Amino acid sequence: MATTIFGISNCDTIKKAKKWLEQQDVEYTFHDYRKDGLDRAWLEQTELALGWETMVNKRGTTYRQLDDEVKAGLSQQSALDLMQEYPAMIKRPILQHNGLWYVGFKSAEYEEIFA
Repeated sequence: MATTIFGISNCDTIKKAKKWLEQQDVEYTFHDYRKDGLDRAWLEQTELALGWETMVNKRGTTYRQLDDEVKAGLSQQSALDLMQEYPAMIKRPILQHNGLWYVGFKSAEYEEIFA
């Protein structure tokens, strides 16, 4: 079972997800957008699985600091461009497990995923 968690290491939600995985003895790989990079192919593949609307973290500081015109004109292409330029704009964590994709962390959902 291949499990990878994607995000930014100083994110509190990432820390919670990693702690949960470790407590459940789930082996995983962590991919930090800032340290390990973020390539366009991965971004496009993930967007196909999840949709850009799901991936954009509208509650985060990075998104809120965008001009209102930019927010109003968001499209698949512009969202992908912004997420590549500002990885903090991607909701966290993104979990890839056995070829399936999940966004966010809730212990109940992780219990179902790893049951």
